[in-house]
Amino acid sequence: MNPSLARRGLYLITPDETDTASLLARTAPLLPGIAWLQYRNKRVDHATRKAQATALLKLCQENAVPLIVNDDVALAHAIAADGVHLGEDDGDIAAARALLGPQAIVGASCYDQLALAQRAVAAGASYVAFGAFFPSISKHTTRQADPSLLTASATLGVPRVAIGGITPDNGAALVDAGADLLAVISGVYAAPDPLTAVQAYRACFR
Repeated sequence: MNPSLARRGLYLITPDETDTASLLARTAPLLPGIAWLQYRNKRVDHATRKAQATALLKLCQENAVPLIVNDDVALAHAIAADGVHLGEDDGDIAAARALLGPQAIVGASCYDQLALAQRAVAAGASYVAFGAFFPSISKHTTRQADPSLLTASATLGVPRVAIGGITPDNGAALVDAGADLLAVISGVYAAPDPLTAVQAYRACFR
């Protein structure tokens, strides 16, 4: 098994930052305190996404943090990222696993449905993500997950990620329910002091 899958902690997701230098400067100081980084950017073209992901991968490798690419299996493969995260309509999990190889981290958004998580794991997913647990300013969603999903999915035998409006104040309850990783964008990047925010999220796991 990929040893990265045994990690617990903060799963940081990048914001839609168009300025590559700014994205790198904002992210680099945070890497020592996180478990995984997901590159996600819905506002830039493919060339910029590839340049940003490649630069982030180098930073991640220097900090021994896996880089997971959101929604784009081809980009993850092209830059040799550690893995990919797929939403419900973003591609086939089995195909992603076949392309990226047995050691790749392949994640699946399962929203508020245990059945989706079961199918994802059967298809080769490395981890499953549930949410939104709380209202989020980063992504509009009409699906609300209940913490009981984290407990019910323990038998799947893969890490469980909680996402959606998670703060240091509500995150500990999700960890207690079974979350192995807390996925966050604005809770860190939009915080007055992102480094302090990272430490606050890490405290949810103690």
